[in-house]
Formats: sequence, structure tokens, C-alpha cells
Amino acid sequence: MRVMFLGSPDFATTPLEALADAGYTIVSVVTQPDRPSGRGRGPTPPPVKLAAQRLGLPVYQPRTLRDPDVIAHLTTLRPDIGIVAAYGEILRKNVLAIPSLGYLNIHPSLLPLHRGPTPVAGAILAGDSETGVTIMKLDLGMDSGPILAQATVDLPPTARTGALTQELFQIGSQLLLEVLPLYADGRIEPRPQDPSQSTVTRMLRKEDGKIDWKHPALFIKRMIHAYDPWPGAFTIWRSQHLKLLSAIVRPDQAGDATPGTIIAADRLLVATGSGALEALEIQPAGKRLMTGQEWLRGQRNALGQRFDTEFEQQES
Repeated sequence: MRVMFLGSPDFATTPLEALADAGYTIVSVVTQPDRPSGRGRGPTPPPVKLAAQRLGLPVYQPRTLRDPDVIAHLTTLRPDIGIVAAYGEILRKNVLAIPSLGYLNIHPSLLPLHRGPTPVAGAILAGDSETGVTIMKLDLGMDSGPILAQATVDLPPTARTGALTQELFQIGSQLLLEVLPLYADGRIEPRPQDPSQSTVTRMLRKEDGKIDWKHPALFIKRMIHAYDPWPGAFTIWRSQHLKLLSAIVRPDQAGDATPGTIIAADRLLVATGSGALEALEIQPAGKRLMTGQEWLRGQRNALGQRFDTEFEQQES
């Protein structure tokens, strides 16, 4: 089988390496262009490009798949199938038509739950007790195509998006290797999704990590896990950015304090819309990670003061 692989971020290197190790003929690795990054803002290649170069595979980095010249080039590759793992652009009809077997996509959720670009964070924010990975055939919709296979895993309350995403793509890579020959031989019947059960996620923005202390403490704790590593869950203290990295819910310790108020002198305990949240690890902007207690000891007259709720006052 002639395989065309489309992917960009670090976790997408896992299925690429799995396909290469399994001996598939990868006719091209299609990934996003190099982007400015780091302090010097120099061009930085996507992780999939670096992985492809290590594997000695041909790399193609079009600015967009809408360009007719790009479509013509992909057609000349004569792929039998396309494999997609977080490529970063929706595939349109003329691109979908190129491989004779279509495209299989690795999606890190139990579709139709959490369609869209941030399914792992979506599952954590929703408080799901389980999640998983889906191998599906792409269609013109967003993650709406028929399902070939799924694997389910428990979703503990300690799970964080970064590590869980890596785990799900490792599972998904092995599932792909099991499914691919069966699908190519016509021995798997893709089953349609139930659109009435679907939920949809969206791209995250930096401001999504801003804590609204009117939310319940449990939801804010989920934010800390869901937005790790990006954009991070943060609040504003006296015009300074303060990132929360771990916390414990204290359901009966908020009393009638206004949400966002520091309500203890010996630990960083903050009233929320329901219960209190004890911040265990925090990181002020430009400073080292520290415990909530360490930070609190360095603040003057913090007891009874409120964290700012206006994102616009953040200096970014």
C-alpha cells in the first residue's frame, strides 16, 4: 500500500513512526510549513518534519491544500490511502478524492463525543470518566465520518491534556496498524456516527485559560488539567499573571466569601462559585514554580483580597 501521511505536532510522530516501522511505503509526509518560534522568532520545523527526516522520508510543506498546484502534486504521488493525525487543515473534496481508499484519521476521543480540534481537553473539562481513540474515515464534515474502530481508556481526575494526548496517540497508532490491512481488504464495515450524540470542541485561545472564580472549584481544577500545557490556567494578582499548576478542591470551606477571595492565611485557599480551591503549585510570571504557601508568605495583606477577574488588565 502506498501511504500518504498528513500530520504536524509532536504526538503525530508516533503513528508516522509506527507506519514506517511496519514497513509501509510512505510516498510523502505532508506537514505544515516551518513557523517562527522562540525568542529569536526563527523558522521552526514542525515535529513531524523532523521525524520524517530522521526516517529518510520525503517531506512536503504546502502553505495550503487549496492550491491547485498542490493538489496536482499530491495526485502525482498516486497514494492508495491517506493517514491523518492532527494535520492542521480541513481536507476538501478534491483532496479527499486523491487516494483510492480515502483517508483514515486518528482522533483522540470516543466519537461522536468531542469532535473538533481539542478533544482531549474537552473530555477533561466535561469530567468524563472514560475517553479513548477512534479510527475513522474522513468525509466532508468535521470528524463526522464513519468509524472503523475504537479503543476505550479510563479517564482519571488526575489526567492532563499533554500526557493523555501522547498516550492516546500511542494507543491509536497500534489500533491503526490493526485496522489498516483489514480496511484495505474490505473486511471492516465502517459504521456511521450518531449525530444526535455529538459534542464539538473549538480551538483554544490564550484567554480561555483565564480563571473565572465564579465557576465551581471542581471545574477550575479541571481547567488546570485540561489546559496543561497550553494555554495554562491562570489568574491575575495586582496586575501580575499567576499560573496555577495543581490544586485541591475543598468543597465545604468557602463559606459566603465572594468568589476569588483569599480566605486563609496559612495556605492559598480561594473561594469559588461552589466550594474553595487550594492552590498547591503556582508560577508567577517570570519566576520559578513555587508552592501556594510560599507565594502567600511573600504577599502583603493578602487575606481577604480578591484575584482580579478582568482579563483585559493582564499585561501580555
